[in-house]
Amino acid sequence: MNYCDKIHYTIYTTEKAFSFEEMVDALLAQLPKDEAIFRLAFFGMPADNEEYVSRRILLNEKVRKFTGDCNPVLSYVSQPPLNGGLIVEVHSYRAEDCDKLSYRHFGDFPYVLLENGDGRFLFAGGFHGSVIKSGIRQQSDEVFRLIGEVMRREEFPVESIIRQWNYLEQITKFDGPDQHYQIFNNARSDFYSQTEWNNGYPAATGIGANLGGVLVDIDAVQFTSSRCFATPIDNKLQVAAHAYSEQVLEMAGQKKTTPKFERAKSMTFDNRRLVYISGTAAIRGEETLIGVGLERQLHITMENIAQLTGKAKLKMLRVYLKEKSFYEEARELLEDYKLNIPISYMWADVCRDELLVEIEGIAIE
Repeated sequence: MNYCDKIHYTIYTTEKAFSFEEMVDALLAQLPKDEAIFRLAFFGMPADNEEYVSRRILLNEKVRKFTGDCNPVLSYVSQPPLNGGLIVEVHSYRAEDCDKLSYRHFGDFPYVLLENGDGRFLFAGGFHGSVIKSGIRQQSDEVFRLIGEVMRREEFPVESIIRQWNYLEQITKFDGPDQHYQIFNNARSDFYSQTEWNNGYPAATGIGANLGGVLVDIDAVQFTSSRCFATPIDNKLQVAAHAYSEQVLEMAGQKKTTPKFERAKSMTFDNRRLVYISGTAAIRGEETLIGVGLERQLHITMENIAQLTGKAKLKMLRVYLKEKSFYEEARELLEDYKLNIPISYMWADVCRDELLVEIEGIAIE
């Protein structure tokens, strides 16, 4: 089977009536038994950062007990789910004899290495700073240091990152004159500056979290077959994020570096293609469609996604909504698309105040 046939993306939810421990147990009981688990991304709503940390520790303990020596990448994102009490997104893989899987740890951070005839694939994440209350820049630098050390340890160059998820506590908040998202972008630019990025930046999402400081997940790949390659994807209706003008950027520490990501990035395996869709919103050119309402913003967002996926079929979506009250309307609007795929809905700040919805996903052709 091709990589695109073996990789699977699933979303499981629980009701809100259970305690946190019971919800975790209910989600773990639903995990596929006949597939290797690469990534578990939990989305929930702790009361404060103290509870966030205690729940993250509990999650680690329960997942390690459940998975034994095969600990997947584990993230706990502080975003209130809108279609469940606790949500887990699962990235799993139906391995064959040609696939070599290695479950490893760097300190407290588990990661997974897949090696086969197509290449080497690194699934890592849950990276967070040691002190949530420290500044965004300090946390970001610590997170990128951890990512760099794991990648050096496994001999993956920085430019091999193909997909990155960035979760930032109160993303649009300012610490004095400096915006959290811009502070993070500056740290990311500094980390990325050690290489040339000749084949485009990663696909990425930069999204708000109500708690939890800075949290980053990555997928990276090194292809070893000429039949397999990565391709950055532009949207002709949008300016590339890394080419934004200063007019749409905030200041942080006297710097305005652009967000370094592509609108999407694909991996091609022979005649098959997997597309990582970055966080996508109602932006045309580099300007937000302001004052048009949720319905119009959502439809423009889906038009942008269609530009990125081409003939590839959507396999999973995450929908981030600025207001909880948008949930029912957003769900009904997406139902009209008759996608019949797993979709999760989270209440989260988007990187621009005027954006009401942001959507990311994965598609396969």
